[in-house]
This record gives sequence, structure tokens and C-alpha cells, in this order.
Amino acid sequence: MTEQKSTLALDLDLTLDDADLEAALGAVRDRAVKEEWADRAIGRRDPSVWTSEEVVKRAIATRLGWLEAPFHFADETAELRVFAESLRDEGFTTVVLGGMGGSSLAPALLAHVFGTGEKAIPVRVLDSTDPIAVAATLDDLNPLETIYIVSTKSGTTAESLSFQAYQWARIQTALKAAGVGHPTQPGDFMLAITDPDKSLKSIPHSDQLGEVFINPPDIGGRYSALTYVGLVPSALLGIDLDELLGRAQAMVLACGRPDPSSNPGLSLAIAMGGFAKAGRDKLTFVIDRELAAFGPWVEQLIAESTGKAPLGSSDGRGVGIVPVDGEPLAAPAAYGNDRVFVRITLAGSAGPDPSIGSNVEISLAALAAAGHPIIRIPVASKIDIGAEFVRWEVATALSGIVLGIDPFDQPNVEEAKTNTRAVIAAFENGKGSDTGNDALSVADEAALTAALKDHLTRLVTNGYASIQAYIAQTPERDAALSRVRTLLRDRTQRATTVGYGPRFLHSTGQLHKGGAPIGWFLQLVAEHPDDREIPGKEYTFGQLIDAQAIGDARTMENHKLPVLRLNLGQNPDTGLATLERALAAALKEA
Repeated sequence: MTEQKSTLALDLDLTLDDADLEAALGAVRDRAVKEEWADRAIGRRDPSVWTSEEVVKRAIATRLGWLEAPFHFADETAELRVFAESLRDEGFTTVVLGGMGGSSLAPALLAHVFGTGEKAIPVRVLDSTDPIAVAATLDDLNPLETIYIVSTKSGTTAESLSFQAYQWARIQTALKAAGVGHPTQPGDFMLAITDPDKSLKSIPHSDQLGEVFINPPDIGGRYSALTYVGLVPSALLGIDLDELLGRAQAMVLACGRPDPSSNPGLSLAIAMGGFAKAGRDKLTFVIDRELAAFGPWVEQLIAESTGKAPLGSSDGRGVGIVPVDGEPLAAPAAYGNDRVFVRITLAGSAGPDPSIGSNVEISLAALAAAGHPIIRIPVASKIDIGAEFVRWEVATALSGIVLGIDPFDQPNVEEAKTNTRAVIAAFENGKGSDTGNDALSVADEAALTAALKDHLTRLVTNGYASIQAYIAQTPERDAALSRVRTLLRDRTQRATTVGYGPRFLHSTGQLHKGGAPIGWFLQLVAEHPDDREIPGKEYTFGQLIDAQAIGDARTMENHKLPVLRLNLGQNPDTGLATLERALAAALKEA
């Protein structure tokens, strides 16, 4: 086979050794040029590039504000810097941001990539309703030295408001203990990032908060990294906002070029959409460790944007690009013919985390030789993350044209929320169960092995295996889940994903329910011996995360998707070790 170099964007190195795939991409490229995708979508903000349906066009027209964000918010950087300096001067030592989906993943990425600059304030992100995660994020902080950010586009996000209620009560207790009276009140230690009008008014105590940052309403959560959602935490972290937005502005302009060979976003869209249409719909990321948190952010962007039924579809069958983040590399024999690998490098980095593999470039060379496409994207410096936000937003949005979908809606997200609310109502009425008594306990290893063996028969050709862990995230659990997914991948040749609940419900959840019905799901829950009350609610954090797991399982079952619920017990680490042994035995017997 002869290696071919793509004629796509100059800073995107796409290596192929398959003439048929090159021809498929060429056809998409020709269509993109003929239909003027870049000029119409990026230059003119014309929704007709995605659809001819008037209702959908009107909806899309109200969701393109992210293209203006790098320019609009450039006028706000000086004020944001002054705000960050004022908090530091007032003696605040930590910021905690409570949010979900785009509201949490972009701040988490920025905090991971940049750390805390000189004279900056550390930012923690809370996006898990597991009571252990809530405690680990907040318990060691002095509430009177902490600024809490409520980040919610809708103003009604259940998790964000539960976190707010918990922190509000902590501040009240701390104020009382310190003997601090009027006019100081909990809102002085709390601010919000949200949309105007109804969204703002939906946030409890909205008129008492110390500061409120109102975003333009025409920007969806997963496209909001360069709005106040990402910029407020960036200012607190001491990031150079002018430079961050300057790189983003340059990328927006570059993505308006008509020629794919000089358009970073369009060329990536052609690759993403073209490969997916050709059956290579598992976009597998290999990212240098300093940028590792880019994986969860881009995973949400792609999964929630592309996993849905095509416009005008009569059978409702979905499509989508499955982003695969954090999966260890292996020899070519471990993969099916549905993969595309994306190598994102940072200049000066030592490479990916060792858990991905010790000889990454050798592994990628072997995969390329075996016929797997490799997309290489070099990032010159950390501040270029501003440009990468835009590149991937543009690429994801334009790949929707190839797939025939509206990349800005999320039609299946509400289903799981509705089922969750039903479970919560049962808890409130005293009719709910504890942590999923309907979930199979891992304590009986023989029964677990048999159940896993049976569940493995439900894997579909060119599908993917998704592990959904409704437990608090720790490095040890990351490692255990990595071993479990590697077992699955090596023995089944299926792509594997891992998500911590309920975070993934606001991320890959749309793909799971709305995308192609090719997922295989292993849901992991646990018991809560150290639960926490949610002030003002009749249920606890433990019951909330249980309800979210049950609600999501019911939704997948309604879509006739294969899901197996497992209860890891009171010690999730011990439960994960049992699961690993049982899965190895089940795979051996299958």
C-alpha cells in the first residue's frame, strides 16, 4: 500500500493508506467547496447550509452566537481582570465552580491546562452528585474564604442548584459561627454565570448574589467555552484573556476561508464527517498529558452535537461520531475497522500519560501501516487552546452537514431527566428504594461472571462498549476502569468509553440514546454509607445520584439498548476489583 497525504488544511497532517477512504473524503471535500460551507456557515452565519426546513433554520439561527464570542468578549477582558484582582485583594483563597456539561468541562480543562498563575486564585470544579465527591470538593475549604460560582445556562440544572443549596447552608453556618451579622449574607460569597431573564430568575437567591455574569442566549452550553463560562474562571486563574481570545479570533477568520487546504476547521470537519459516513465513526483521541483534559471537553462537544437522528428521518434511527477518550493504545489486532485516531501534541511535552502507552508513536505507526487513518494536530503552546476551542467547534458543527443532522440541538437529553424526576418523586413520597436493589450485586462473583457472559452476547458489530460509573472519581478508580475497558477492547475489538455519572449525562448521554443503536452499556452504582443532605430537599445527594442512574437505565431500556446495572457495594474499589476478575473470566468463556 502507498501512503497518501491529504490535501486538507496545512496544519492538519492526515495520513492515509486507503484509496477508497481518500476518495470518500475527496467527495466530501468537493461538496464542501461547491456548496460554500465555510463562507455560508462561518462567514455569513447562514443556517440553510444545514437544512432547508424553515423551522430548523430558525432554530439554528438562534444558536450561532459562539462564532461571535471571541470578538464580543474581547471588550470584557479588562473588567474581568479587575474583578479577579478584587476577589484576590478581599482575601479569597479558592473558587469552586458548580456546573454540569459545558458549564463544568471548559473550566475544568482550563484549570488543568494552565494551573494557577501568579497572584491567581485556584479553581475547583464540582460536577458530581456523589456525596463523597461533594465532600472531597468542599469539606476542606473555609466557606468564608471561598467564592462559589453557580454555572447554569438554563438556571434550572438540578445538579448545579443542589450544589448551590449545599454551599449556601455551609456559608450560613460559618457566618453564624464567626458571629458575622447583617449586612453580610451567603450571597456575598457566591456569584452566577447564566443566561438572561428567566434563566437568571430561576436561580435561588439570584437577587442576593455578589455578582452575576449574563451570557448571550444564542450560545449553547457545549459551545460556550469562550464566553463567561470559561472566561470568568480563566481570569481567576490568571490566564492572559487577550491572548486566549486573540488566538480564537484568528481561528474564526481562518475557518471562513473557502479552500479546505487552508481552513483548519473545515478540513477537520471533512475528515470527521467523511470518515464517519464511510463507517469509521469511532474518533479515538491520543492527547499529550498537559492537554489531557481537552479529551472530556471535546468528547462532550462531539457526542452531544452529532448523536441523533438525521433531519427528515422517517425511521428515527440515529447517527453519530463516537469520541473515544483515554483508551490505552494497543496493537492493530485489538481494533475493528471503524477507527480514526487523533493525535494532539503540545510542543515541548513529554507525551501522553503513561497509562495511554509507553511507545505511542511506534503504536500509531503500526496502526497507520494497518490501514487506520491518523489525524495529527500540533498545538504550539497552551494559550492556543483558545484556537482549538474554535477549530473543534467549527469542525463539529460542519460535520453535521455531512451527517445530515442539526448539531445544535439535543433532543434526547430530556428523556433521562424526566425518568430521573419520576424516581426522585418516589423517594420524596417514601416509595423509593436505596441504591438500586434492582442492580446485580458484585458480591457473588460467580453470578456476576454469568451475567457478564450473557450481556456480552448483546454486543453488536462495529459497536462500542460504554462503562458508566456513578461513583466519585479517584486516580485509583481511573486506573481500575482503564483495566476493565482494556479487557473489553482487547477481547472484543470494540471501542470503549468510560464516563462518570452524572457528568456524562450532560455529555455523551445524547449519543447513547439518540445516536446509532450500537452501544453496549455497563452501569456501575454504589451504596452511600456517608451520605449528605441537600438543604431544602426531601432527598440526599446519594438518592439523587441513584435516581439519575436509574432514570438513565430506564431511558436506555426504553430505547431497547443493552444495559446491565451492577452494584459495587459500600466499597467501590473492592467492587471494581471483583468486576475486573469476573469480566476476565466471562471474556475467556465467551
